[in-house]
Amino acid sequence: MKKQFNRMKQLANQTIERRLELARLVSHNTHKRLVSCLQGQLGTDTEKRHKKLPLTGLSQTMQEGGSQLGEESLIGKMMDVCGEAEGKLAFELLQHEMQMEKDILDPLNQLAEVEIPNILKQRKQLAKLVLDYDSAKTRWLQATKSTNPAMAAKVDSLKDEMDEALNKVEICKDQLSADLYNFASKEGDYARYYVMLLETQAEYHRRSLAALEAVIPTIQTQQDSWMEKPAFGTALEEHLKRTNREIALPIEACVMMLLETGMKEEGLFRIAAGASKLKKLKAALDCSTSQLEGFYSDPHAVAGALKSYLRELPEPLMTFSLYDEWIQASNILDSDKRLQALWVTCDHLPKAHKANFRYLVKFLAKLAQDSDVNKMTPSNIAIVLGPNLLWSKTEGTLAEMAAATSVHVLAIIEPIIQHADWFFPEEVDFNVSGMFSLPSHPPTPDPEPLLDRKRPGSMGQDGDSHTPRKDRYLSRPNLTVSALYVVANESITVTETPTEDLPSPDFKAVPQSNVDPTNPVTNK
Repeated sequence: MKKQFNRMKQLANQTIERRLELARLVSHNTHKRLVSCLQGQLGTDTEKRHKKLPLTGLSQTMQEGGSQLGEESLIGKMMDVCGEAEGKLAFELLQHEMQMEKDILDPLNQLAEVEIPNILKQRKQLAKLVLDYDSAKTRWLQATKSTNPAMAAKVDSLKDEMDEALNKVEICKDQLSADLYNFASKEGDYARYYVMLLETQAEYHRRSLAALEAVIPTIQTQQDSWMEKPAFGTALEEHLKRTNREIALPIEACVMMLLETGMKEEGLFRIAAGASKLKKLKAALDCSTSQLEGFYSDPHAVAGALKSYLRELPEPLMTFSLYDEWIQASNILDSDKRLQALWVTCDHLPKAHKANFRYLVKFLAKLAQDSDVNKMTPSNIAIVLGPNLLWSKTEGTLAEMAAATSVHVLAIIEPIIQHADWFFPEEVDFNVSGMFSLPSHPPTPDPEPLLDRKRPGSMGQDGDSHTPRKDRYLSRPNLTVSALYVVANESITVTETPTEDLPSPDFKAVPQSNVDPTNPVTNK
């Protein structure tokens, strides 16, 4: 029974020894990997360690770059603010690594390199003392059984030596047992190191996130307040709000340049400009610059830029929401009612869209007054610009959308340009922002200065009729849908094959008593 007990005890000791060795090994490997995760140099003083962090170097580089670019550069401002944020992250990282070194790395190293090795060393020491005891006991037994007087005389000394060896074994055994019990009782504390690792990392990331969340709104505010953002492809309302403008910069800039040099240009909006020149002008307008003197000499590039801006709007100038209403108005056969419906739809445009549409229409009407020279009649203008002002939100290719819209758009845009002063009776100051020089040529005189701004074709007071406006008949050139698409989107000259002009139904005479100049819907 005693042998079995000793055997079980031996096996238990071997199991504990293996467990201790494994605990030492995994603790050592974990400590080694954690040290490799540190960005700072382990064991150095705080200041030196902070300087060695990669984030610190990044912060310094970004702030130096921001200083070099200056406050006038958005990149410089962003680099300076972001560099400061990186500096805060570097400080949080330093605090995190120092805390992890104190609370986790040092205890793990102590466990792997000191505490467990001491227990294992104690175990080996016990094994050595047991051997010493066994040797002393063997010598004592041999002396007690020997008949040699000399050996018999040594019995007492050998007995003392054996007792001393046994005493050492017991002391070592007690010490080893205490160490083992101590390790077993502290195993929960040792396991706690790994929980503390996650808690420390979580706290570090929380502090880092808080630092970032504190600076990101500032960065976004500066980014949003920065005026020099691309105008092309940006929603109209966003562009106007950001630039504090009433009329979009590309629209006003292109109109002002065309008023200066393009009003007599034949085929304006139809003849393509050089791609490089157009790209350069669009880039200049994206930078919100008013220094455009180099483009005045190429009105076709200016016209191309204006068409491109209108086409690249995320929502057309005449809006997606009113698309069906525009189409329904264009389908009305009676010209008088059709104009009324177009007026109502135009009045439904959002404020920003209506202001820019009015500005553009008044310019296009002014352009059409020189159609004898530039060949850009309201019909031709509607053909080339209409599909850039209104298109369907329905997904599809550009050609499909243009084909579905162009015919209707022609019937919408042409009468609006023809009757621009009725749709928008107020005068327009084209240099609305004051950024551009006024046209050097005199304005085109109104061909009918005495004509009241009433519905086209309406009668005057008490039977005094005015001469009907020159544009009372709407001509409809016989262009195919594909030709409309090409002209509107490719800006190339297309030879029209006109048929006999089909006059629209004559405007009905309306008694003055039924005319409300402020609301053409009542002019029935």
